[in-house]
Amino acid sequence: MSGLADRLAAARRRRDDDPAGNDDVAAPVRDDLEGLIIGAPLTTTVTAPVPPPPPAITLAGKRRAAVAVDEQPTTPRRALPQQTDRLELIKASVHTELLRELGPTLYAANLDQNELDQKVRAALHDVLASQEKPLSAVDRTRVTQEISDDILGYGPIEPYLRDPEVSEVMVNGHDNIWLERSGRLVAADASFADEAHLRRTIDKIVSRIGRRVDESSPMVDARLPDGSRVNAVVPPLAIDGSALTIRKFAADPLTVEDLIRFGSLSDRTAAFLDACVRGRLNIIVSGSTGAGKTTTLNVLSSFIPHDERIVTIEDAAELQLKQEHVVRLESRPANIEGKGEVAIRDLVKNSLRMRPDRIIVGEVRDSSALDMLQAMNTGHDGSICTLHSNGPRDTLSRLETMVLMAGMDLPIRAIREQVASAVDLIVHQTRFKDGTRRITHLTEVERMEGDVITLQDVFAFDHTAGFDEKGNILGRLRGTGLRPKFLEKMQYANVHVDPMLFAMDGR
Repeated sequence: MSGLADRLAAARRRRDDDPAGNDDVAAPVRDDLEGLIIGAPLTTTVTAPVPPPPPAITLAGKRRAAVAVDEQPTTPRRALPQQTDRLELIKASVHTELLRELGPTLYAANLDQNELDQKVRAALHDVLASQEKPLSAVDRTRVTQEISDDILGYGPIEPYLRDPEVSEVMVNGHDNIWLERSGRLVAADASFADEAHLRRTIDKIVSRIGRRVDESSPMVDARLPDGSRVNAVVPPLAIDGSALTIRKFAADPLTVEDLIRFGSLSDRTAAFLDACVRGRLNIIVSGSTGAGKTTTLNVLSSFIPHDERIVTIEDAAELQLKQEHVVRLESRPANIEGKGEVAIRDLVKNSLRMRPDRIIVGEVRDSSALDMLQAMNTGHDGSICTLHSNGPRDTLSRLETMVLMAGMDLPIRAIREQVASAVDLIVHQTRFKDGTRRITHLTEVERMEGDVITLQDVFAFDHTAGFDEKGNILGRLRGTGLRPKFLEKMQYANVHVDPMLFAMDGR
């Protein structure tokens, strides 16, 4: 027993002599203690528990500990998050108090928007004045604007909807917002509070036009009061949270002079398109998503004489026609019971009974293509529509495919004969990598040769100039030198075109 006690006391002294616990001293101490416990006879009892050895601390460990201490955030660094959290708390309390004070007034159907705005701002001023914690002028302005945007507008995306330089707002989840500015995508410095906040904003948009979005109907097309196009997709279809896309509606629609200034058109091609519309040609505007088809359709519609009756058919009304005699029709989705849907095709059929001089379809994307062709072939010359495609030839292929979707089991040759007889001109538009949108083809649809429809480019985009050092495209739309054969058809409408308009050397 004395030998065991002596060895235990010696081990404790060696440990006490090295409080830093260096590896070269701590290891023997640890070995001695383990040997005393493991190698001792089973009859031996140690009255005092042996404390565990302190962890070995190396020089590298000391440095890491020192760095960790130095990197502890100081009070000034946490001041900004604390200030932000305080503003968020104040904003939440003011928002709640404001809703309690105004109550159902916010949703009164007979309340004018300006009157509602005044009531909200007056109540907001009173609520902020009653806050116990004082706010600086800058913070007061910020809280006032954000709460006004949330109640009267569309929350954090409201400033971008007011920004004339932003053409599209894309929300990929409550904390991921992107913008299209000058044709390029940039991240927005804004976010919704959470998914519920984003869903409330979507519901506010779609409910104003009598539509809904929920799990049973998770996709919706809608429009803002100014005409901006809205698409929303919510879970379970949207995996990472609700997605909201808003293509802004220009308060002042672009004119043909604007397109010429932007380089989308030239003076010659603008004069040619003006003559084509007045000459009652059937025109298809084609292009990819975001290529500017609706803008071009608006410009073409501006060439229609003011003494003609125009019927427009759209999924979401966004055309801005300046003529006086315009009838605007809009399709309707099915209700919650799956009934009551009115499709584009139904509206095209109905428009034939409305004595139209012109039928303008915002976008043909399904079996309504068959009815549109029938309208063009039954005396409704001068009709205009848009569809998605990659080029003039693909435009005809898509048109054939959509006619087949009508389920009429028509032979391909019969469909192509209908297309060749109905369509006169294809205006194809492209969005380039530099963000510019240009008309790249003005193509005549001639006639059938065998089983193929013959196409002829009247104007085509010249890509040979390439790009400048900033990546901007330098090409332009040039004449091919070929005169279209539909000039004779235009003469029946008393519209004549100068043959020199098609000269190749005209720049």
